[in-house]
Amino acid sequence: MSLPTLIDLPPALETLGNQALQRFGEAAGTLGDSPATPFADWPPARRAAFARVCANSGFVLERALRDPAMLLQLAGDGSLERSLAPDELCGQLAALLADCAQEEELGRRLRRFRHRQQVRIVWRDIMRQADLAETCRDLSELADACIDLACDWLYERLRARFGTPLGRRSGRPQRLVVLGMGKLGAGELNLSSDIDLIFAYPEGGETDGERRSLDNQEFFVRLGQKLIGALDAITVDGQAFRVDMRLRPYGSSGPLVHSFGAMEQYYQDQGRDWERYAMIKARVVGGDREAGRQLLELLRPFVYRRYLDFSAIEALRDMKQLIRQEVRRKGMADNVKLGAGGIREVEFVAQVFQLIHGGRDRSLQRRSLLEVLATLEGQGYLPPAAVAELREGYEFLRYTEHALQAIADRQTQMLPDNELDRARVACMLGCAGWEAFLGRLAHWRERIDSHFRQVIAVPGEDEASEGRPVDAQWLPLWENGGDEAAVCRQLVEAGFADPQQVRQRLAALRGGSQVRGMQRLGRERLDAFIPQLLARVVEQDAPDLVLERVLPLVEAVARRSAYLVLLTENPGALRRLLSLCAASPWIAEQIARFPLLLDQLLNEDRLYSPPQEAELVAELRELLLRIPEDDLEQQMEALRHFKLAHRLRVAASEIAGTLPLMKVSDYLTWLAEAILDQALRLAWRQMVVRHGNPRRSDGSPCELDFLIVGYGKVGGIELGHGSDLDLVFIHDGNPQAETDGAKPIDGAQFFTRLGQRIVHLLTAQTPSGQLYEVDMRLRPSGNAGLLVSSLGAFRRYQEHEAWTWEHQALVRARALVGSPRLAAAFAEVRAQVLGRPRDLAVLRREVGDMRAKMRASLGTSSTAAGTAENAFEATVSFNLKQDAGGIVDIEFMVQYAALAWSHQHPELLRYTDNIRILDGLAQAGLLPCDEVRLLQEAYKTYRAAAHRLALQKQPGVVGGDRFRDERRAVMRIWRELGLS
Repeated sequence: MSLPTLIDLPPALETLGNQALQRFGEAAGTLGDSPATPFADWPPARRAAFARVCANSGFVLERALRDPAMLLQLAGDGSLERSLAPDELCGQLAALLADCAQEEELGRRLRRFRHRQQVRIVWRDIMRQADLAETCRDLSELADACIDLACDWLYERLRARFGTPLGRRSGRPQRLVVLGMGKLGAGELNLSSDIDLIFAYPEGGETDGERRSLDNQEFFVRLGQKLIGALDAITVDGQAFRVDMRLRPYGSSGPLVHSFGAMEQYYQDQGRDWERYAMIKARVVGGDREAGRQLLELLRPFVYRRYLDFSAIEALRDMKQLIRQEVRRKGMADNVKLGAGGIREVEFVAQVFQLIHGGRDRSLQRRSLLEVLATLEGQGYLPPAAVAELREGYEFLRYTEHALQAIADRQTQMLPDNELDRARVACMLGCAGWEAFLGRLAHWRERIDSHFRQVIAVPGEDEASEGRPVDAQWLPLWENGGDEAAVCRQLVEAGFADPQQVRQRLAALRGGSQVRGMQRLGRERLDAFIPQLLARVVEQDAPDLVLERVLPLVEAVARRSAYLVLLTENPGALRRLLSLCAASPWIAEQIARFPLLLDQLLNEDRLYSPPQEAELVAELRELLLRIPEDDLEQQMEALRHFKLAHRLRVAASEIAGTLPLMKVSDYLTWLAEAILDQALRLAWRQMVVRHGNPRRSDGSPCELDFLIVGYGKVGGIELGHGSDLDLVFIHDGNPQAETDGAKPIDGAQFFTRLGQRIVHLLTAQTPSGQLYEVDMRLRPSGNAGLLVSSLGAFRRYQEHEAWTWEHQALVRARALVGSPRLAAAFAEVRAQVLGRPRDLAVLRREVGDMRAKMRASLGTSSTAAGTAENAFEATVSFNLKQDAGGIVDIEFMVQYAALAWSHQHPELLRYTDNIRILDGLAQAGLLPCDEVRLLQEAYKTYRAAAHRLALQKQPGVVGGDRFRDERRAVMRIWRELGLS
């Protein structure tokens, strides 16, 4: 939202402001020869600003009257009218403490510095010279400076007395690490916040004092106690910051300071859900910052789980329920932080996504709430409209919180109950009066609470409120099987065809080793999920089939019950799961093998709307940028997760009818190309790091002078759901020249190893499977040839040694990823090879002979590959791909035509997919348009049937009575071309 508007002061506040101006003038007049700008010289605008600020903030007036010179100096040096530079606060405090010699004096200077800066910050906030971000940043940097510099000052005094604490194992000096939690950690401190701190030190040992040494634990406990006293103790100068140490391990009952090892052990063994929530915002605010970063990295696995952790919703819901009970008990409904639709609910919405997805999506590992909201929008976790309302509502509440605290520098989020403070709050929020303010507040709290309930809702409450059947009726069947006759009757009435089989399947699951070995929490989650599953299964047209397909998934994730929570917490995701399982056993099997795919079911719009090619490439590139360059294992897993997720989205869209066949192949091909591009870049970077850059023939370093060429389905942009990749690798380096790295190898070795590494990245089996099966047999000389060829060797082979069938394959070959210069050169070679004149009689004979061999070895034997008289009977089979009149016949005719006529019609080589080559044949008048359309429609019909069969996990075979007209027409055109 924009800054609250400055409005005219209402009469009561205007009177207060004038009185404050008069009182300050009297106090400032007693200063005598003050070096600051005299009050008498203040311009009217500054006097009006002072009156406005003091009318709204009794705190500023009190500090101004108590120390008028301080305010005059702030006004005189321009601090009230400008933003501070980064680290400026730290520099000012460092200069102030430079000659400080006594601990008591340290506390006094810290307090006076804090009061001075607090006046400046409140002034700029009320005058709308600083927005919310600047105010929070200044407050957080103020706390950081006080903590860090006080810690350093006290450390040096203790070290002078007891010696330097040394690590027992490392022998290195040890320093305290101060973690800031909550709003301080996030850099979002409010005007009168306490500061939540945790103290730690790297390792045990003792100090090296000459007279007396201390155990490191005792040394740092003393340091921590003194630091708390320097900040928290109330003296005649007031208090710098209220310090809260209750977020440390074991809370108030635990040691004040812990070693890193003790911290890691505690969070690993005893860390609770609310501590994960708190640790999201942890930041090093004082002491040894490098060691602090190591500590946070050590604790990262506790905060961000590597899997989708939907149990976070349960934890946050429980926390919110406790907060609401406390709000009701203490009558705090008017608390803008803890009440319904308050600040905490916005924080919970953001943090639930962080806890669930943050382990896999590092872009969510942020402390700032507004940055997290922007990520949730950018990554598609929440719709833009929802994020906009959460952001604006949060900012309004934070401005309200600051207004409440600016009045008296008191930590409160409760709406005032007196007319004066109500007038102040309304004025600071730019509202005409209290009722107008309450109207805006109610609007934003209602919108925030609505979004909160959508994200962290109690599952099933909507269904219950609408009078739908509850899931409890299915609980007896799951728990003990119930009375057999009654249960069977219930199952039949619900739509199951074989109730005994259903009971047996559930009993097998209940008695299986996976369920028997579950821990108590996991079993509770399973017991909550199964009744809900059964209630949703009976909504399907074929509940027996759906249950049969989904139970393997339940068994697969039983020991990882966070996935059960995902489905329990998201009824929409469960319904989408069951619909997809009903439509495709292939999808059911994929999700059972890779439960991480359940994440894709959460967002219906994303599930049925795969991204376009450019978006796909950008998404994968951004995903890999979040992973350290040297973490090959995580990079390989990320590539596999990406492929699995997007392949599921394409399959779901195909089933839903939102993606036609040709687009399905487009998307699957784009997906393969995006993955190949990143695999090449990863492999190249790894090789260059180890061996340096290879050289070109002219001696210059190669810059990704490598090309991956796709043949077959990937070359023809016709990939299916389970297609492998036919690839050929080409380079343009000098095979003899050595690389320029620390471990040089010759160019031939470099490119061979590069090719091997690419194949390994694609084919290696990891917990998430392999990316693709890769077939390299179409390279020059096949399996007997080099894995990677130079462009010159590739040209020579194609011109002098390649067989006709290899030139047929070249028709569908195209550059997929790699060097654009090399891709253009490959296209020239391809055009030259394919575009040369051929003896048509010889060509027809060789193409026909190759096709005959394929039919004999791969076609349906009982029908002589579809050529026998009985080939069209229902009792026999038709192989969509290999039998006569099928897919390969059409492909061979297209390839024959390209080889036969491209020397006269080079435009036939422009494309590599069959449909567009057929278009070219029609446009050139080489085939009648009617026959081209017939071949295209037959080709698409066959491929659509093959896709459907693949999603049903069935081979590409149908009854012999299917597609009779198409097959006869294809066979007729085959004969007319003279290929028989």
